[in-house]
Amino acid sequence: MTATSRSAPTARGDRRPRRPVVLLVPVPGTSVIHELWAATKLLVVVGVAVLLTFYPGWVSIGLLGSLVVAALWLAHIPRGALPTVPRWLWAMMAVGFVTAAVAGGDPVVSVGGAHLGLGGSLHFLRVTALTILLIALGALVSWTTNVAEIGPAIATLGRPLKLVRIPIDEWAATLALALRAFPMLIEEFQVLYAARRLRPKDALHSRKERRKQQGREVIDLLATAMVVTLRRADEMGDAITARGGAGQLSASPARPKLADWVTLGLFAAAGATSVTVETLWHINPI
Repeated sequence: MTATSRSAPTARGDRRPRRPVVLLVPVPGTSVIHELWAATKLLVVVGVAVLLTFYPGWVSIGLLGSLVVAALWLAHIPRGALPTVPRWLWAMMAVGFVTAAVAGGDPVVSVGGAHLGLGGSLHFLRVTALTILLIALGALVSWTTNVAEIGPAIATLGRPLKLVRIPIDEWAATLALALRAFPMLIEEFQVLYAARRLRPKDALHSRKERRKQQGREVIDLLATAMVVTLRRADEMGDAITARGGAGQLSASPARPKLADWVTLGLFAAAGATSVTVETLWHINPI
């Protein structure tokens, strides 16, 4: 009796906490993927997005997905870095799968005399797999790349655009500032929201009063967030001026190495293979 009464709260207390989504924060440690040039990772991300836009087949998803899984393994990404998938998302995916199954289409399967078209379900699964692949690739870049390396990489890749008088250095500096400020502002907003929740609330007896209070809270949070953002921007501006101006944000001596060329070569080979197979599949379907 006593053992049973003690084990019940322990079972409830063993529930694992949900892991939040953590982006723009590199995973500690080093690996082959961490040491790649940031421009190489950006080129691969853009190449994957373009390839899957024109050839969103299972062959392309499988080959590129295998490369992403191998990169995650090489980068030593721990399981704790993966966010917890909420239950409502699984429910939405199940509803989407069932809804897509109603569309029917080839292939058709006969079950107990009834003919079921799985074409819609397969299309839904393909779109879901494609979405997961792109999210995983973006998360991989976020977990293995320092935010300070993104601006110089974009400035280097966009250097040919200077011939048509496009201010690529200014754009790269703006993007670098935005990426650096984004995690800091998220943390500030979380602190503001937590402080707001700790404030005592008035006892309200009607829905109208509750709606007015919620509106006042939203306005207060927005005003406070704007003040905090302006203060942070002023501090960051002083720091940038003290370090030599915004031009330093888009300047970096980093250049591609052997590992970068190997990575681009593997991606090019996988892309060419997937395009060839997808093209032959559409010409001579089995």
